[in-house]
Amino acid sequence: VYIIKVTWSNGSTEVIYRRYSKFFDLQMQMLDKFPMEGGQKDPKQRIIPFLPGKILFRRSHVRDVAVKRLIPIDEYCKALIQLPPYISQCEEVLQFFETRPDDLTPPKE
Repeated sequence: VYIIKVTWSNGSTEVIYRRYSKFFDLQMQMLDKFPMEGGQKDPKQRIIPFLPGKILFRRSHVRDVAVKRLIPIDEYCKALIQLPPYISQCEEVLQFFETRPDDLTPPKE
């Protein structure tokens, strides 16, 4: 689970908790919704940032994989919010970064 500090345009900040699988789900939604910007027709036209795919690993490697993903996830979030508003402010992105009930009672581990 990754801890993300979200700063909204009105200056308010919130802390949310997201699993890597949720980032991956968001990525798939973005590529489906914006095929041109996802580079499906022409890879040179891609503006949606890349996110490394899911990895199958043993339980003993969970922390190592999570740590290795920190920088790519940070870069992905920063690149996502730099996209044109019709993408960066679309419903899927806004919902992803909104506080959810689970965020109010964060994971213990």
